[in-house]
Amino acid sequence: MSFLSSTVTVILIVINVALFLLETKDGGSTKTEVALKYGAQYTPYVRQGQYYRLFTAMFLHFGVWHLLFNMYALSILGPAVDYVCGAVIYLIIYLTSGVLGNVLTMIVEEKKGRASISAGASGCIFGLLGACLVLAIAGYGFSLRSILSTLAINLVYGLSSRRINMMSHVGGLLGGAAVMAVILMVH
Repeated sequence: MSFLSSTVTVILIVINVALFLLETKDGGSTKTEVALKYGAQYTPYVRQGQYYRLFTAMFLHFGVWHLLFNMYALSILGPAVDYVCGAVIYLIIYLTSGVLGNVLTMIVEEKKGRASISAGASGCIFGLLGACLVLAIAGYGFSLRSILSTLAINLVYGLSSRRINMMSHVGGLLGGAAVMAVILMVH
């Protein structure tokens, strides 16, 4: 299944790439001031009332490799979730997971008394993985072993780098799994 078969996936990729190009044109996607200007998640700013950052941060990326890895993962997972769940549920899972990943980041940062700037679609991607995990357990044709392997690899990789916001990943994963579980219970 090609990512082109999912209109939602194509639109999400276009939005992410367009914002990356705007950031690059404005001085570079890895520059702190540019990331903050475009809406990166930064707990002190969110606490000052800039709640939109919990949403906008999921469409920004730090560098081309960050963007490419996330868009590749989206191009694989997005069409599968879209095919099984439909565009509306897919988009609900994606957006809810991204926001919940950023909310968990903010909660943990406040408890630790430190804040960092974060951005990326990783929370959304992990939300799609969480949804796929629930679908695999429920017998909807997803490979449980493949999903668990992917999660394990990403967990090891994420824990090996201080630059990766694991709270966004965990929040997204739990959010996507929870939303999918609720949807399956309701249907």
